[in-house]
Amino acid sequence: MSGSGPYWLVPGVPGKNPVSTNAQIPPMKGTKPMKIHQPDLSRSCHRLMLMTRPGQIKVPNRLDQGDSHSVRLCQRILFVGSVGNSRGRTIMDYGDGTLSVWAGEQVPMWERSTQVPIVQSVSFGYRDIDEWISVALGETPGHIYSRNTNPTVAVFEQRIAALERAEAATSFATGMAAISGTLHTLLGPGSRVVSVKDTYGGTTKLFLEFLPSIGVEVALVDTDDHEAIESSIAEGCDVLYLETPTNPTLKILDLERLAAAGHAVGAIVVVDNTFATPINHRPLSLGADLVLHSATKFLGGHADALGGIVCGRSDLVGRIYHYREINGATMDPFAAYLLLRSVKTLHLRVERQNASALAIARHLEGHPAIEAVFYPGLESHPNHDVAARQMKGFGGVLSFSIRGGFDAVRAVLPRLELAHLAANLGAVETIVGPPATTSHVEMSAKEREEMGIPESLVRYSTGIEDLADLIADLDQALEVVDQ
Repeated sequence: MSGSGPYWLVPGVPGKNPVSTNAQIPPMKGTKPMKIHQPDLSRSCHRLMLMTRPGQIKVPNRLDQGDSHSVRLCQRILFVGSVGNSRGRTIMDYGDGTLSVWAGEQVPMWERSTQVPIVQSVSFGYRDIDEWISVALGETPGHIYSRNTNPTVAVFEQRIAALERAEAATSFATGMAAISGTLHTLLGPGSRVVSVKDTYGGTTKLFLEFLPSIGVEVALVDTDDHEAIESSIAEGCDVLYLETPTNPTLKILDLERLAAAGHAVGAIVVVDNTFATPINHRPLSLGADLVLHSATKFLGGHADALGGIVCGRSDLVGRIYHYREINGATMDPFAAYLLLRSVKTLHLRVERQNASALAIARHLEGHPAIEAVFYPGLESHPNHDVAARQMKGFGGVLSFSIRGGFDAVRAVLPRLELAHLAANLGAVETIVGPPATTSHVEMSAKEREEMGIPESLVRYSTGIEDLADLIADLDQALEVVDQ
């Protein structure tokens, strides 16, 4: 698999060499060569060139004029929409199922393989020194060192960017690496970030412990109060960080409304889309600038690979890539291969999990052993109307509160026969656990209580098993509860 791969790469490396004043863009098959006048830009900044259709070039207006790190946009950002065919269609013209299978694989691969090879190589060799220098400077497409870029990883990045309809994407070793890398890239001493109280426990730890230690002001607002969130944003906001549906209480935020409030004060809007997946929900279409995932969860779907990814505006992704390549939280090529294999069935798995989760939520809502059920697909959910407006499906995760508190949780969960009791979600097998051992294990019981997470709560990640079997399994496990 050659370094040029199934994508076009930005010529020139900001901060290392200026883009030539007459940058030659390699033509795609069926198109004519084009030349673009590219003016010299101060501070080594340049406009990223994005192929949107065969024979067309889009030059984004955005230029980051920040410090030296922020202007060094990534050497090999992947641009979606750059692959066309003889009929003038691009990859962006296809549906989610087709993108899940084909995005990033539009050209012949190494030895004519039909599957993306695992390029398990630390470095990439060149017999010609001038060619090596050209690739190292970003003048010629290619790869140098897998901490920076890798062919297998690059295909995974392009596939998720395509599903999110994003300009660019960069990957990480884990979901938390993607979250922390994004926040540390965009925030610094004197910055202010606004978020909600119901974020994933690891993210909350960043907000309460790590970001304040470097001088970042953090405002965590009641998730259910959109007016309070807007008021906090109006007080000053550099980054608006949102998660919807939230983990583990499945609260829903009105992304279009809150993104508009963030942009009104110049904030960068970041959304964690792990629970929904791009099959159910596309935050970029609702105003987000960046969307991120723990690829370990639904994207991977088989509980055998760790990973994270950030998609969105190419200028912002470039900054995040630079942070990642220097700090080193790089996705492993074998993990990328496993994730690529899994994403091919993402749309099928998510559709099944959506249907099962909704049916289970409705069943439990009337169960005498259950105090409350939290699932945005239920008409009783306080933000069901918002979820129905901005989501195509309601996701494969629900949570419920068992009568009898944590003692009841201790009694019920070990009785489940068709569920792993484990700290994960989004897999083909059903996975169950309380926040005390999963999403908010880092938090104390008091902190969880303050966040509105009862100790009687159980997070239930629906697998792809037969629905009738899952419901029967829940019913027999709940028989132990004193009703």
